[in-house]
Amino acid sequence: MSDDLSELPAFDDGRTHSLPGEPEWPVREVTVEYDPGWFVGGYDRVEQPDGTEKKYYWAELSPATVVIAVADDRVLFVEQYRPTVRNTQLELPAGIVEPGESYTAAGARELAEETGFAPSSTALLQEVWCSTGVLRHKRGYVFAEGLEPVDVDHDSNEFLVPRTVPVDEALDVAREPPTNDATLEGLLLAKEEGYL
Repeated sequence: MSDDLSELPAFDDGRTHSLPGEPEWPVREVTVEYDPGWFVGGYDRVEQPDGTEKKYYWAELSPATVVIAVADDRVLFVEQYRPTVRNTQLELPAGIVEPGESYTAAGARELAEETGFAPSSTALLQEVWCSTGVLRHKRGYVFAEGLEPVDVDHDSNEFLVPRTVPVDEALDVAREPPTNDATLEGLLLAKEEGYL
């Protein structure tokens, strides 16, 4: 197995691993143990500052976009069942960024596919690394407005219902369990930037 993870194909579409830069601690081995095509799992055997070595396990997912869409003083959510956590959640629309796509373009596409509304304008609020103790996963938060109706084009595993919430209630509604990090972070960023 190559010790240079950046040279290994990570996904079926040929994208390589998302690495933020050169490691500060020496990487002695890189091992991919699981690769079903939509995420990759493995470990880096790393020399720590005290000279000992440890396997740091990771899972890598494609970059994702999360959309905070507002129209008529209402935030657009999607309600969907999440089998992984076995509950139904009210979430911001979100999805995978396709190869060559920006966060804003992916956000506009995902919003249209999931809710049936296309934005006239989008703005990237923030790009973040998620759950850095175990994940290699980037997420971009996108604000969208100027919504116009379009045809819905759900993926085969998307069973969701669009819902709107008044802007001044959106954060309180999103904080009610069950909730998730992407929805709360997106709303907080939009509020901090003065969009909500």
